[in-house]
Amino acid sequence: MNERLSAEVELLWDDFHRTVNMTSEELRAWLLTDASGEDALPADPDMKVPELGKRVVEILRKRKVDLTSDDVADMRQVVEHADELLEKEPPDGAQDERWRHALMTVGHDPLKPENALRL
Repeated sequence: MNERLSAEVELLWDDFHRTVNMTSEELRAWLLTDASGEDALPADPDMKVPELGKRVVEILRKRKVDLTSDDVADMRQVVEHADELLEKEPPDGAQDERWRHALMTVGHDPLKPENALRL
């Protein structure tokens, strides 16, 4: 993308970083654990990797001015996906492990305190 970003991309960048409350290293570690389920990143880099989670890690490591049109599309997909899942939060504060894991696969930990400092 060019150095001058549109207002829409600027807003999306902010929404993406509000939605993704895990750092790139936290997300990478999560994807590498067995706890993230069958989509976990295998130790062998030649094996199947959950593409959207991998893309979130890559985007988190970028500067805003280095975004590509694919990054913008992926950021939009992550925000929309997380919003949809958050609307389906289990009732009465019950913790549904599958629901939480689905959110964490795209970088949102619903149990992470909102005011946690991001490094």
